[in-house]
Amino acid sequence: MNETIRKRKSIRKYDQIPLGDEVIAQVREQIASITPLYPDIRYSIGITGKVKGLFGLSAPHYLTFHSEEKDGAYENIGFVGQQMDLYFSANGIGSCWLGMAKPPEKEKGGMPFVIGMAFGNPAEPLHRAISDFKRKPLSVISDGVDERLEAARLAPSGINAQNWFFIAQDGNIHCYRKKPTIAIGGARLACIDIGIAICHIAQETEEFRFTHESDAPSRKGAVYVGTV
Repeated sequence: MNETIRKRKSIRKYDQIPLGDEVIAQVREQIASITPLYPDIRYSIGITGKVKGLFGLSAPHYLTFHSEEKDGAYENIGFVGQQMDLYFSANGIGSCWLGMAKPPEKEKGGMPFVIGMAFGNPAEPLHRAISDFKRKPLSVISDGVDERLEAARLAPSGINAQNWFFIAQDGNIHCYRKKPTIAIGGARLACIDIGIAICHIAQETEEFRFTHESDAPSRKGAVYVGTV
């Protein structure tokens, strides 16, 4: 498994000293190199030093994700955003998804704000042992056997809900998001979360392809998203 997936964690305490210009330039280069889940969906990733709605969390930098409103848009943001989360963790930078963030720009290029991500030098341990992950067992979130499912199990999610399900079948992984139990913003977060988990599966897939299969199995209480 990708070593970063095995040890990443959400960082909530930061050194408030901004990262250097060279590091920020490298972050911008990484943003430009990201592979989206849905290439036909417009989105943007910005960098800012101030957002609201953080409930005590403070970092020197924040990513802001905006996207056109379209089917698959939130899953796409989860997929591209988690690539940044893994990049930060692999390069000694702390990061944390911010589901309630409110950015300076609610709209950019005609695209509404979706979600934020804090990042900066961590003021707490950057990584953790795999035994420190608090996650549901594979038997609860999946059916069938595929080594890549463990990477999905370790993915972060809003309030650690893991509102997803996977069916491994004939070398494929069918991906589902559970219907949300949170009334406000629940559907948006559930879509972002499954995009994050699919990103982890993609990291473990040699030739990643994401398709919508007409004969994918149905799952009670869940919405089929696509197949890896």
